[in-house]
Amino acid sequence: MQETARRAFVWTVVAGGIVVFALALWKLRILIAILFLAFIIAATMRPSVEWLQRHKVPRGLGVLLHYVVILGGVALFLWLVVPRAINQVQDAIDTLPESTRASTGIKHDILQGVKDRLDNLPSGDELLDPALEITRTAFEVVIGIFFMLASAAYWIFERNRAQRLVLGLVPRGKRRVVRDTWDLIDRKLGAFVRGQFLLIVLVATVLSIAFAVAGLPYWILVGTFAGVVEIIPVIGPLAAGALAVGVGLTESWQLGLVAGLIVLAVRLLEDYLVIPKVLGDAVGLSPLVVLVSVTAVGILFGGFAVVLAVPIAAVLATLVDVIVLDKDPAGEEVPTVLFSPADSES
Repeated sequence: MQETARRAFVWTVVAGGIVVFALALWKLRILIAILFLAFIIAATMRPSVEWLQRHKVPRGLGVLLHYVVILGGVALFLWLVVPRAINQVQDAIDTLPESTRASTGIKHDILQGVKDRLDNLPSGDELLDPALEITRTAFEVVIGIFFMLASAAYWIFERNRAQRLVLGLVPRGKRRVVRDTWDLIDRKLGAFVRGQFLLIVLVATVLSIAFAVAGLPYWILVGTFAGVVEIIPVIGPLAAGALAVGVGLTESWQLGLVAGLIVLAVRLLEDYLVIPKVLGDAVGLSPLVVLVSVTAVGILFGGFAVVLAVPIAAVLATLVDVIVLDKDPAGEEVPTVLFSPADSES
């Protein structure tokens, strides 16, 4: 009886510890998501940081150069796109009939809502204004971004040390597989993010120009939206196409058809030419797995975490390949996206 009671007590303590650990992880899910984003950013930058280091640029300066480029890109986007988008929406509101403008029709409400949100975005000059007032939510976002970027920088410096520490806890016969799996995941995530960034820029630029030539209203808004939602697999391109067609239909069915054909042509070009050449099979996931991952992550963790759906699924798929299917991680190929996999080896 004493032995049975002791075992029951031990199992109760273990089960309780697991539940407490799971609850703690759930409470810390935002922090975990930010850290995971930081690891992804580090995996994205590390090949170019190592490349710069081989060309006599210290790693610290290399990381700083990356962050300056990122901040400059955001400032350039806010300076070039936001004012023009506000002007387009304001022109659309001004061209509405007086009776429609005085009412609360759906078109007026949508345009006014978009304008209000664009007005709330900082311009390029405001990014440098120290007197800019920051709300509590904006301050929290800024702190979160700073923490994420700082964690990414630290991880670039500490990754090898952490890897050696973890490998020291693994049985000697498993160390090579664990190390190669870790490196494979790192290279996959880096290649995927670099490829997605190139696709976002390409899609936003090409569609914006095409929509402007076709005479689509709010072409810069629709084109930019189409590029940004490339982050969300499957669902994002569908939403972009629906928006483009809907905006075109506000003018005429012919323009709606043209907008739909433009999105379809760019999507086919992306699927059959750009992605195979640029992104390749970076994460090795089927469209069904991607769709299920995006939906499941969105339901469990909210819309913010949708951007993490594909990286999480890629990590899990790699672990299944190595642990369940017994694949050799050292033999898995990762596509070259700006930098070859060899550039990330140090």
